[in-house]
Amino acid sequence: MNTEPIQISAADLRKLLLATSPDAALLYLYIYSGNDPKHAEKELRMTATRFSCASATLRQLGLWPEEQKQIIRSGQRPEYSEEDVLDAMDHDGGFRMLYGEVQRLLGRSMNTEELKILLSFERYLGLPAEVTSVLVSYCKDKARQRGSLRNPSLRAIEKEAYFWAEQGIDTLESAAAFIHSQNAKNSQLEHMKKLLQIRGRTLTQAEERYANGWLEMGFDDEAITMAYERTCLNTGGLNWPYMNKILTRWQTAGFKTGEQVRAGDRKPVPQGASGQLGQAELEAIQRVLREG
Repeated sequence: MNTEPIQISAADLRKLLLATSPDAALLYLYIYSGNDPKHAEKELRMTATRFSCASATLRQLGLWPEEQKQIIRSGQRPEYSEEDVLDAMDHDGGFRMLYGEVQRLLGRSMNTEELKILLSFERYLGLPAEVTSVLVSYCKDKARQRGSLRNPSLRAIEKEAYFWAEQGIDTLESAAAFIHSQNAKNSQLEHMKKLLQIRGRTLTQAEERYANGWLEMGFDDEAITMAYERTCLNTGGLNWPYMNKILTRWQTAGFKTGEQVRAGDRKPVPQGASGQLGQAELEAIQRVLREG
């Protein structure tokens, strides 16, 4: 029997403690110490019934090897009943406090279906109550940034919760780091909007994907402005696919700054090309216009 040292995450530990199953905890330690689950029944001296219950508990908690990531990525969630919710309200003081805090943050009472979702945050995803509170506040702020005056639904918050769980965001520290990075990205997007002369509205999801892609390409402000101006001159306004073709072409050529673009423009162009753009770039843009 292997007895390799293991580290138990806060999320896994919380799930095991809430399950109150000694056999499940023992089986968890056995498996994550490097042992084959097929030999657990014999080596842990469990009856077939005890092993079956313990393994079923780990599967229900999402702690069976490789199952947790697969289930979370698939977007599935366990089906909690109204009885599960009532039991948690009666016997789980932490859940009662979480329920009250989330209702306060959302400014309304939650129905039974919403409470089932909230219960899954604690018992399935293993998010501590304080992290769930931060999650709800983050989703509220995100909705406001998109121009919504209404608080997000529990379904919308659930989607973000699964993303946090998959990314391992289950502590106040990791939540704070994630939110900081998102705020930095939002600041960059706001700056991009100014370069593109977009005022008084938020970006659509498709526009945001384009903008994030350009940020990841690493262009400086002057290169973005030049691509924007060329797009407007050739199309009469901001055509996102058109501008994306320009910037993609520049990235392929190794241009990241306005100076590099100007230097590239000064190079001789193939016979038959015209204007400031290379022939291949012009052809790519013509395809975009035809497809649009």
